[in-house]
Amino acid sequence: MAFGLYLHIPYCLAKCRYCDFYSKGGSRGVPQEYVDALVRRMDEFRRKGLLAPHPDTVYFGGGTPSLLTPEQAARLIAAASPASGAEVTLEANPETVNEEILTGFLRAGVNRLSLGVQTAFDESLARLGRPHTAAQSREAFRAARQAGFANISGDIMMALPQYTREEFDATLELIASGGATHISAYLLKIEPGTAFGKNPPADLPDEDAAADFYLYGVQQLEQAGFAQYEISNFARPGFAGRHNLLYWNCQDYLGLGPAAHSCVNNRRFYWPGDTHAFLDPACQPVQDGGCGAEDYILLQLRLTSGLDLNALKSKYNVEFSQKQLRFVEKCVDAGYARFQNGVLSLTPAGLIIQNSILCELLD
Repeated sequence: MAFGLYLHIPYCLAKCRYCDFYSKGGSRGVPQEYVDALVRRMDEFRRKGLLAPHPDTVYFGGGTPSLLTPEQAARLIAAASPASGAEVTLEANPETVNEEILTGFLRAGVNRLSLGVQTAFDESLARLGRPHTAAQSREAFRAARQAGFANISGDIMMALPQYTREEFDATLELIASGGATHISAYLLKIEPGTAFGKNPPADLPDEDAAADFYLYGVQQLEQAGFAQYEISNFARPGFAGRHNLLYWNCQDYLGLGPAAHSCVNNRRFYWPGDTHAFLDPACQPVQDGGCGAEDYILLQLRLTSGLDLNALKSKYNVEFSQKQLRFVEKCVDAGYARFQNGVLSLTPAGLIIQNSILCELLD
């Protein structure tokens, strides 16, 4: 079975107004003691048998992982000891990279870059609290290609304040013309505790308008050659993100860093959201129960490939009841799902309301 390693880098130049990930704004780099702690944790968990000798994927998430130096990234990748041909992804903000730095990351072992573009409209970037401009996004793509990256992903955030289809089209053009092989496209979500949660921005699209933007985005991405394979992810042939597919297929992954989550041998655990605590060798993750049939159903229905009921029976000895099957039929009739040869998959219209469908299906 494939194994993934997630390394959380909780440092940012500035905290975006919508962000609820654990991170610390006002950072200009990644302290060496934090890199030391990640290396120490990798050694510790490998000795415990909770980190594969050679992970199939390594993912630097954040925060802003591109605040690492290429030398720090090289040390972490060497400690991870990824398998030959492993996917090694680094999230990067456009304002933090240039051709020299990206060349360094490529030499360090990073072979997949994920650029946080979000939008091609500078006024929207300013409202979001993003410290880059559209011009910096274009330059980041150019620098990545020049450095030699052949696998580049870009993020699009939809349903922003005063959002229009023109804004989506401009953002898609920026990313696609930049040479992206993969796009993550998702709706802005107002989370409690964030700056937007405390003071929501004006002129947000309502739920119906946001759903329309999502469906429009799916259509435009497909026409541009990016096939949808998950609720928020689209790729050119052969470029689906291997690391996140491990999550959605309930395969093993270890997360290291404050607030990072793991699932190894069907056991879930997570680290407290506290960098100081993570640096303490005595700190250990919090156990969070197991991974069962409901998790499998929920995660598989994120994928356009869908949930194979025969696989559900084989893995968990669970079968859909007649009540569940009748509900599936209603979803098919309403255009929210497809059900063929024992495989249930949600249409784009169904993916928008996935949570509501799951509430009914798993009731």
